[in-house]
Amino acid sequence: MSKAYIICGSPAAGKTSYGRKLAEEKKAAFLDIDISTERLVQLALVESGHDKDDRDSDYFKETYREVIYQTMFDIARENLQWIDVVIAGPFTRELRMEKWHETLAAELKSEIEIHYVYCNAEERRRRMEERNSKRDKAKLKSWDSINAYYGNEEPPPFEHIFVDTSKK
Repeated sequence: MSKAYIICGSPAAGKTSYGRKLAEEKKAAFLDIDISTERLVQLALVESGHDKDDRDSDYFKETYREVIYQTMFDIARENLQWIDVVIAGPFTRELRMEKWHETLAAELKSEIEIHYVYCNAEERRRRMEERNSKRDKAKLKSWDSINAYYGNEEPPPFEHIFVDTSKK
């Protein structure tokens, strides 16, 4: 039976880097939220009159968030028939749901293993400044409210593997 590895955590915590390494180690498919849906999301944002790099507004979260995750899960479920899959994304709301791991295992029809990637806020900010991505500009501009949105970054209330990338 194939296994889904869920990589979650705050922006710039190191989810993509960690997920790629894990996918290589497990010889698994790698689905990153930014790579899997980016072109379609940018097109949809532009066509609806919004900034193509918006990922933090209420409009983006209410309109695109769920469909992006569901698209990744659809792709994962299809591939899990044959191979392990690593899925990387923030999953901010889901991290606070006590039974999310059980719900997700049923949705993916697979065994899952959740890896919570943590990085302290100062290091995440430094990484965002260093990578200089257009998508991070709004986050950096409203740093305090972004950090408030992601909460105090407590690990999820369910079984998971804790990965601290603060010192890397």
